[in-house]
Amino acid sequence: MNLLKCYCQGTLWKNAVKFDIYGRFQLIVLRSGAGWEAYREVGGKRVRMHDLVLPPDLDASEIAVYLDDLLHELSPPGGRIAPV
Repeated sequence: MNLLKCYCQGTLWKNAVKFDIYGRFQLIVLRSGAGWEAYREVGGKRVRMHDLVLPPDLDASEIAVYLDDLLHELSPPGGRIAPV
């Protein structure tokens, strides 16, 4: 899994994974403390998605499948969530 290392808003983002959500938008999932935080990239900025909650015990390799379970209504036929 590709981990991002980018400097954003004074914070070094380690253990973050970026996903393409059905070609509609990109989502960054960041390991923060004992849990996960999700950010949507909008106009070159990262906006926290407070309403998207991922289980804290979820392994990084399982995030795409979990996101697909949550967001499958957004998928066009044959759409998929893919790491970027």
